[in-house]
Amino acid sequence: MTEIYNIDFDTITILGLVTGLGAGLSYALFLFGFKYASRYGEPQGILTIAFLTFTLLLLFFIDRNEAVSIFYSTDLLWMILLGFIGAGLSFFLYVAGLKRISPTSASVIAMVEPVTASLFGVIVLSELLTLIQLLGMGIILATVTLLSLKQS
Repeated sequence: MTEIYNIDFDTITILGLVTGLGAGLSYALFLFGFKYASRYGEPQGILTIAFLTFTLLLLFFIDRNEAVSIFYSTDLLWMILLGFIGAGLSFFLYVAGLKRISPTSASVIAMVEPVTASLFGVIVLSELLTLIQLLGMGIILATVTLLSLKQS
């Protein structure tokens, strides 16, 4: 879907690499920080504080006119539904899962996210996957399965 395999090496920058690595580091910090914080408080409260903090920080970087225009969009209902399913339900399941598994296992299982996003694109958006995309999905699923088996 992203056609990431069509890489033009002239467009890769140090800033892009640093932000990509920063995203991975942020995700790891979130996993371990959330697991640590959940020992001292309720997961719902911790997530509420985390999302509120993140939302307030983003207010400095967003186009406010564009953000307000969402309320007048004909797709508002779809965005709300996607938010509840994509964020609400997934984080509920995430919190329930973190009580039973380690952050390391959670990060391995979270590698399936691109596969589910691709399948969402196929089912909901009628996207078509190429052979190389299907191969990539297979590699991800095989890797997650092997790492999960190795950890247990």
